[in-house]
Amino acid sequence: MDKNQLHTHREVLFRYALLQVRNEAAAEDAVQDTLLAAFQSGDSFRNESAVRTWLIGILKHKIADHHRAAEKIHSLAEHGDGDESDPDAAVERLIFDDKGHWIGTPGAWKEPDHALEQSEFWAIFDWCRQNLPPPHARAFMLREMVGLETDDICLDMQISHGACRVYLHRARLVLRECLELRWFNSN
Repeated sequence: MDKNQLHTHREVLFRYALLQVRNEAAAEDAVQDTLLAAFQSGDSFRNESAVRTWLIGILKHKIADHHRAAEKIHSLAEHGDGDESDPDAAVERLIFDDKGHWIGTPGAWKEPDHALEQSEFWAIFDWCRQNLPPPHARAFMLREMVGLETDDICLDMQISHGACRVYLHRARLVLRECLELRWFNSN
């Protein structure tokens, strides 16, 4: 694999990584790691896909590694604070009443497409995502931000398909609730 051929894809890789990690230094590190890995294993590329597709596949794994490392740090910090509450019970109390019924119906989101273009929305989204219980946040990040399939998430987290579906469902519920409270109902 020619080094110059790899670098022609650098800008696309950087933009993709920046959307995923939202930090220029971390995005640059992920791209450099991707290009290095591709260069070192270039003879294993079998032309079964486009070079860019192959590079993005490598980049997705580098981004997943970045998120795993960040989550491990977050989890260790959170574990040390002495909070012994059950995150699943907290989710249930937030969304459902004692009889298992919805506490409230979702509010109408005015112009959701417009919100996606606003940096303030993404700051609030990131805050909401970072405050998910760690297993829910990890499953959500691997699925929605890194783009891994459910089978890969189950292997990575060493959980069953059922647990994965529950984590993803609860993560989406809590994110929706948080966004409604902090963004959509505040505008």
